[in-house]
Amino acid sequence: MKLSLSTADLLGQLQTTTRVASTRSAVQALSGVMISATDGATPELLATDTEIGLRVPLTAEVERPGAAVLPARLFLDVARTLPADRLTLELRTAEQDVELICGSATFHLRTLRAEDFPALPAPSPDTRLTLPTAAFVQTVSQVARSASRDETRPVLTGILMSASGQQLRMVATDSYRLSVKESALQTPLQGALEANIPARALQELARIAQQDPAESLSVSVGQNQIVFELGDVVLSSRLIDGQFPNYRQLLPESVEHELRIASAELADVVRRISLLAQKNTPLRLGFREGELTISAQTPDIGEASETIPVPFSGEPFEIGFNPEFLRDGLESVESEELVLKLISPLRPGLIESPDSGDFVYLIMPIRLNV
Repeated sequence: MKLSLSTADLLGQLQTTTRVASTRSAVQALSGVMISATDGATPELLATDTEIGLRVPLTAEVERPGAAVLPARLFLDVARTLPADRLTLELRTAEQDVELICGSATFHLRTLRAEDFPALPAPSPDTRLTLPTAAFVQTVSQVARSASRDETRPVLTGILMSASGQQLRMVATDSYRLSVKESALQTPLQGALEANIPARALQELARIAQQDPAESLSVSVGQNQIVFELGDVVLSSRLIDGQFPNYRQLLPESVEHELRIASAELADVVRRISLLAQKNTPLRLGFREGELTISAQTPDIGEASETIPVPFSGEPFEIGFNPEFLRDGLESVESEELVLKLISPLRPGLIESPDSGDFVYLIMPIRLNV
């Protein structure tokens, strides 16, 4: 293998693929990135940690086809320091390394065993759906924070993605909060899918999509795998086994208080007061006629409170929430106003987008010690 290419192009694509390479596998090849330049095909960079696989194109002049796997982090660090605009990469089979020449700099990077690098799943034309990129990115960004990071409950580390007709829906929960986002699609889908996909895979794809001008992406589901195509970028992910919780049962049918509040103002106050809610201290929301007082008190650190006008009426009450979870919910609302729905101090609260109700964030309360 021998090819020449732009330093900037290599660095940009390496930064994307290296995020997927494994950092803790016993198989060395999984910590690497594969450079593939086969006959008649676009040169590519590939990386996988066995859960997520990614292949991105390289604009390169191929003098001799071939493939090699290099340590991802080291390769990226080298690419960041290269002194010239173009470079050449050549696999030296006898020396078991790749020679990288850029300007006056020469590097010899030892290769990893290409035989240990697994084949990545290919898209399935039979099950392919096309989704608008903008709606996909927005939907992922509004629900992903609610996915669990606890690997002992793998089913909750995913996002339940459903697409059919003119609707895309994503749901995530870690059992302490729940996010549901429904996005209306202008063009009806030719087909349908429902799958529990690792949140990390969807977040990675959304990150790539924000840098890509493609208006649409394709998705196809195979046996235990899902494959996304965004232009020439292909991201694959395993699906999560197990039954995703019936989230509809968690949403209350009726509420006692429904308050329409300016999103930015409430989020700003919560961010400020949360600075004094440390060491697992809850954020307190005290409701009285026409006002809301947000307060926090942490022993040996200090306390803070701030009052804002809200359209509350009825018996005063106080409810406590995890500060981080509350901030996440408020920051996920993309409209100027939000609807806060409450039942009682010991029942979940709801944060919703106004009017359309296409985004719902349920958050469990924390019992307060009076």
